[in-house]
Amino acid sequence: MPKMHYIIPVFVPHAGCPHQCVFCNQKHISGRRAVPTGEEVEGQIKEYLQTIGDPAGKTVEVAFFGGSFTAIPEELQQELLAPARAFWEAGRVDYLRLSTRPDCIDRQNLAWLSDWGVRVIELGVQSMDAGVLAAAKRGHTAEEVRDAAALVKSMGFQLGLQMMVGLPGDSPDKARETARELVSLKPDFVRIYPVLVIRGTELAEMYLAGQYRPWDLLTTVEVCKDLLKLFAQADIPVIRIGLQASEQVNFEGDVLAGPFHPALRELVESAWARERIEGLLRQAGLEPVDNAGEQVLPVEQVVLQVSPRDISIVRGQRNSNICYFRRVWGINLKVEGNPDLPRRSMICSVKAS
Repeated sequence: MPKMHYIIPVFVPHAGCPHQCVFCNQKHISGRRAVPTGEEVEGQIKEYLQTIGDPAGKTVEVAFFGGSFTAIPEELQQELLAPARAFWEAGRVDYLRLSTRPDCIDRQNLAWLSDWGVRVIELGVQSMDAGVLAAAKRGHTAEEVRDAAALVKSMGFQLGLQMMVGLPGDSPDKARETARELVSLKPDFVRIYPVLVIRGTELAEMYLAGQYRPWDLLTTVEVCKDLLKLFAQADIPVIRIGLQASEQVNFEGDVLAGPFHPALRELVESAWARERIEGLLRQAGLEPVDNAGEQVLPVEQVVLQVSPRDISIVRGQRNSNICYFRRVWGINLKVEGNPDLPRRSMICSVKAS
């Protein structure tokens, strides 16, 4: 049985960021307005560890999210890391994770971070397109991303890469090309964040002035589906799609516009499942219904076996995929769980009428 994995999150909003990207207001996103003290970090870790209980059979990490950790003064880095390091040295925490910018790391600071228990480093890449990076005011280049990724991996860290879709100047083709470039960097995992217009950002001003139009949900789901496929084909896990829901994002009106959905990952997975089902149906000799609304081959029912954990994804949110295949393909799709099947695999059988 795999170990249960627990993450103790510590948010460090805007700390160290040498640039103010047009899309970013991490104080709203994280719900935290100030950098925590070392004492607060220690208290938070203790609180989480009490909830986690007996560490046997569990993996516990402390993750520093937000800001550009390696760009903040070293004294502050050490203050934040010290309590986490103490728990790591005591064996109560397995490792530490942090996020930073590609242009804010070098061999020297990576070496001492390793000594302090850091094992995972995520780089905020956002795009590999020069025009998109400039429009977002990222302040780094795609070449700096390549150099940083290679350095992180060469020094034995796990590498995570974060990309965004829908930035000013972005397009579906540019997003797909960014994903292909990230695959070439061989990260251990990636995150995909569709751009939301957050109050208090330059992007919000651009949106209100009619200078920026966010992607709609349908486009976002379609593009993220293609990105998920690209990474899956390269055996690179996508550990998140979409901004994590929070009380601030959901209820305080901070999202002015953009493809925010509390179950975006499920929508993307369901769209990919629908595409795979269509491929299986065509292999079985079926096609979408003709103009008369009838299937070319008479079919009573199509039974789809999937992993029990995939049933809701395959059926789609509110049975959207079931309805789609009834409307567009003229078939009744029955989804059954098969515990012997791995996730994302399918067995399709057609019962003729």
